[in-house]
Amino acid sequence: MEKGIIGKKIGMTQIFDEKGNVIPVTVISAGPCVVVQKKIMDVDGYVAVQLGYSDVSEKKMNKPAKGHFDKAQVAYKKILKEFKLNNSNEINVGDLIKADVFENGECVDVTGISKGKGFAGTVKRFGTHRGPMSHGSGYHRGQGSMGAGSDPGRVFKGKAMAGHLGSEKVTVQNLEIVKIDVENNLIAVRGAIPGPKSSIVFIKSTNRK
Repeated sequence: MEKGIIGKKIGMTQIFDEKGNVIPVTVISAGPCVVVQKKIMDVDGYVAVQLGYSDVSEKKMNKPAKGHFDKAQVAYKKILKEFKLNNSNEINVGDLIKADVFENGECVDVTGISKGKGFAGTVKRFGTHRGPMSHGSGYHRGQGSMGAGSDPGRVFKGKAMAGHLGSEKVTVQNLEIVKIDVENNLIAVRGAIPGPKSSIVFIKSTNRK
């Protein structure tokens, strides 16, 4: 069954399994999320639920956003995200989605915004080769040939060039849920996930089996 929740990355730690093996895990504060809106086939052309996460004060809401939450009669939330769930018809506006929606041993996909690394050259950004480092060379970490002059007379799309590195949407697939703390709404997943500490992440059932 398709499941989904919004959370916040707490950080990485280690836990031990029953055999005493060390497992590196990322701890995520998952939910509680409130159902703000339901998308239905007759009106929207698809079926999904919109979840809200992280309370925010009324004075920080603009009029359209405030009206959206007032219509649903739920608390104002900072983050909104749609999930296409198989059991969307069973979920109602105002319902709470908590960490216990998942189970230990289940595999999930985690999406977040990767850490921004600023402006970077092609060697760091794409792993391209550098030029000779000897004294006679005037070319060390450049981006290489831009292409022929007369034909095609332009730079091809997709050419590896210097630019903004990181700070982009990244999804890590098929991470195992090692432990769930229902009382504190914490989920520990095996391995690393994108983004710095306290960044927002989206967790959903994996489509890789």
